[in-house]
Amino acid sequence: MSAKLEPKSAAWLGQVQEEIIDPSRPIIDPHHHLWSEPLMFGRYELGDLWADTGSGHNIEKTVFIDCHANYRSDGPGRMKPIGETEYVAGVAAASRERPDQATIAAIVSHVNLLLGDAVEEVLHAHEVAGRGLFRGIRHAGPFDDSGSLVNAGGGRPCPYQEPEFRQGLRKLASMGYSYDTWHFHLQNRSFLSLAQAVPEATMVLDHFGTPLGVGVYAEQREEIFTQWRKDIADIAQCPNVYAKLGGLAMIDNGFGWDDQERPPTSDEFVAAQRRYYEHTIECFGPQRCMFESNFPVDRLSISYPVLWNGLKKIAAQYSADEQHAMFYGTAAKVYRI
Repeated sequence: MSAKLEPKSAAWLGQVQEEIIDPSRPIIDPHHHLWSEPLMFGRYELGDLWADTGSGHNIEKTVFIDCHANYRSDGPGRMKPIGETEYVAGVAAASRERPDQATIAAIVSHVNLLLGDAVEEVLHAHEVAGRGLFRGIRHAGPFDDSGSLVNAGGGRPCPYQEPEFRQGLRKLASMGYSYDTWHFHLQNRSFLSLAQAVPEATMVLDHFGTPLGVGVYAEQREEIFTQWRKDIADIAQCPNVYAKLGGLAMIDNGFGWDDQERPPTSDEFVAAQRRYYEHTIECFGPQRCMFESNFPVDRLSISYPVLWNGLKKIAAQYSADEQHAMFYGTAAKVYRI
């Protein structure tokens, strides 16, 4: 009997091979990370990114999203995220040396919005460090105290309701930068309140607001889905909010692919997750939606080419203009690419 392959390994992912759908379609992948240190997702650097973006689909450009990579190890705490922007700006410069590969075209790093108006100093430092690529920040708000999750927000309650946080977001908006966030479905109503309170801010909801499906939430998928549907519909009423379509292959979503003998095919991916995509597109409209990979995090469950095949199958029912918006145009607009 052969040994079970390690999930996320190239051999495990390589068990599923598919012909690439619509290989010439131009795509901006608006959500990936980079790590020069081996974390639970593994080391993920430019060569690893290119191995994925060059695996068959026409990924022209990408957007790096904050993941606490290469933060400064000394100096004031508020300035430590500048190290991430410095690091990614260097990687982005290297990405421009290969016209046959995807280019990192924008950087979304981190500022602690609880600094209020004092975020201005940090944002100016990001501008310098970003070499023209800095576009915005992510200050996430996931929080769960059930003990079910590996990443439960570090034990810090969601900050969306704090007056200082909202003031920091207003300052960010006044300087022309966008705001990405990630949280669990538990925080969707709080995020709605934030979007209503700061309508001048361009806000991006990452990963569908992460409907949970592990631990105490494993047997509540349908109840959570019912509430999630309402929350997404209400959030979509805020015209300043855009939706990233992806990130549902994270372990916390509970689809369990990371623990299977083989990863899913694109048809299996679509069958499990189509309803989340279609509901969000219906509520936001294609012009406010963008498909994302969330790699290498989602690589624990599915390969890059199979993921994008699945996204193209979901998108096939929409018009040519609507597909272009979700694969390219919305990301280009929001991140000024």
